[in-house]
Amino acid sequence: MNGKQTRVLVVDDEQSIRDFLTMGLEDEGYSVETAKDGLTALTKMHQNPFDIVILDVMMPGMDGYECCRMLKQKYEVVVIMLTAKDQAEDTVKGLKIGADDYLAKPFSFLELLTRMEIRLNSRFPQKNTVVRKGPFSVDDARHEIMFENEKLDLTPTEYKLMCLLFDNVNIVVSKETIMNQVWGYDYFSSSNVVEVYIRNLREKLQDTEHRYIKTERGFGYKLDVEG
Repeated sequence: MNGKQTRVLVVDDEQSIRDFLTMGLEDEGYSVETAKDGLTALTKMHQNPFDIVILDVMMPGMDGYECCRMLKQKYEVVVIMLTAKDQAEDTVKGLKIGADDYLAKPFSFLELLTRMEIRLNSRFPQKNTVVRKGPFSVDDARHEIMFENEKLDLTPTEYKLMCLLFDNVNIVVSKETIMNQVWGYDYFSSSNVVEVYIRNLREKLQDTEHRYIKTERGFGYKLDVEG
């Protein structure tokens, strides 16, 4: 575990399904990309592998079964198949070619999240490792950060920012690096979005004296932790 987000690829030819899952999974703290067909999914997987693929069966061109077979041949990845089919033979076929799990549409988003967590924990047990530094601990599988044995109530963006500081503990992280790593693009130099989020984190840590999150003026911020 290194504090980085779990990467999810949603593969479905229906835009509404892709949008729905992207919104829901990002709200849960996952890093999400989408593909509308199997070939695009394989290309994206080759460019930057994902931890888990949510894969529709019924798609034009390469169907989900063939895409799953090819994914499992080349990558160590969790595959959960989605389909309108709920026949037992369809489930068996998907599992035989390597799918880790199978959900019939319509499905419960909460059930999908639960199955994702179970399969990820089983396939990547190292992601269960809780890393502790000083009074902080990060459990990336659960997307939780503890401070002095109390869970911090963080938004997904606050979680990403805190993980970045945690990964670079006692090292100054520049504002530019924070923008690129947390927001994924360059913000206008006049923007104070980083300062706003740093202030929010300090409030949640009750760090009024800036004991833990320190400002290095002209350079950036660092999480100051002993031990």
